[in-house]
Amino acid sequence: MEPTPVKKPKKNFWKLLGPGFITGASDDDPSGIATYSQAGAGFGLSTLWTALVSFPMMAAIQGMCARIGMVTNNGLTTTLKKHYSKVLLYVFVLISFPAIILNIGADIAGMGAVANMLCPSVHAIIFSFVFVVLLIVSLIYFPYKKIASVLKWLCLTLMLYIIVPFLVKQDGIEILKATFIPHIKWNNSYIAILVAILGTTISPYLFFWQTSMEGEDRAEKKKTLMVDKTDIKDMRLDVNVGMFFSNFVMFFIILATGSVLFRGGITTINTVQDAASALKPLAGNSAYILFAIGVIGTGLLAIPVLAGSVSYMIAETFDWKEGLNTKWHQAKRFYLVLAISIIIGFVINLIGINPIKALIFTAIAYGVTAPPLIAIILHICNNKKIMGEFTNGPLSNILGWITLIVMTVAAIALFATM
Repeated sequence: MEPTPVKKPKKNFWKLLGPGFITGASDDDPSGIATYSQAGAGFGLSTLWTALVSFPMMAAIQGMCARIGMVTNNGLTTTLKKHYSKVLLYVFVLISFPAIILNIGADIAGMGAVANMLCPSVHAIIFSFVFVVLLIVSLIYFPYKKIASVLKWLCLTLMLYIIVPFLVKQDGIEILKATFIPHIKWNNSYIAILVAILGTTISPYLFFWQTSMEGEDRAEKKKTLMVDKTDIKDMRLDVNVGMFFSNFVMFFIILATGSVLFRGGITTINTVQDAASALKPLAGNSAYILFAIGVIGTGLLAIPVLAGSVSYMIAETFDWKEGLNTKWHQAKRFYLVLAISIIIGFVINLIGINPIKALIFTAIAYGVTAPPLIAIILHICNNKKIMGEFTNGPLSNILGWITLIVMTVAAIALFATM
């Protein structure tokens, strides 16, 4: 009698989604929403095609970062420190730190402002303070597994933006043309918004976060140090779903603001609350409320990623104990950096610096500084001494080089059109 074959249990799709899904969703933070809203309001649907183009580039680079984390069990900072010049590492950290802090400040300001719009009797600064305390206490008190679970559910708040464009009449043919036929205007403002879109979607801080979180996710799941092809396959699914989700939401934010605000003659959006309030008279209360709630949800999702990426960078640079799966007494300096990063972002709003206005420059800075870091990531992923049998395949290299070239050409075009 032949033994009955044992059926392997089917993997739960939701449980397979982890660092890649969270990373992709966190990319659509309030500051990203501001950038996409500016693109839609300022140029209508003419930047819709960027969502289609940026998806494979994002998936390729974030997939490489995830693989580095899985194979080395180290963050990107540690890998750079071990195998490359420390000067190079310090340059990347110094460039990234101020941009990330501004990003945190912009997100806190956006969350406080839209919360105030929904409840005008409470000042925006009070809302911002409550969000700051909530985030710091949660990140220090709760274990990684709980944090990851909450972050995954917060990703679903982004679905709200998919509803908004359907609240107004749309021209399907116009949308298809804008999506599949790239339209580029050779002037500084259009090139600047393209660089900003690329910078806010393919952001250096996400490279550091993704790499660190893959190692931490494996530690949380108590996986062995050996990586197998199944692990890589699961990681690719996670990353690809996350990056697709990110670009899908980006598409609908540009569609919403392009079809409502641009057509309504509102072509200048300086803040996230501008975008939300401008939707109210043109698309009704429902669009306005959905847009505002989405900003709060994405802020709660993105700020831990932003502050966490700073903590991982600093901790790995100075060989401190690190990780969201550690307790406060085990990694005090790691958590202090995380808390201080959020607090500085909050203080930026108190001292009169307008982080939202600085945000477009931050996104551009990301777009300019990303190419050299992408070049290093490509080098790491083709180095057998570091990656062993899990070096880049032909497709990863092709997409990686395309990303490097596109980001570099966009940055050069920006300076050429100034």
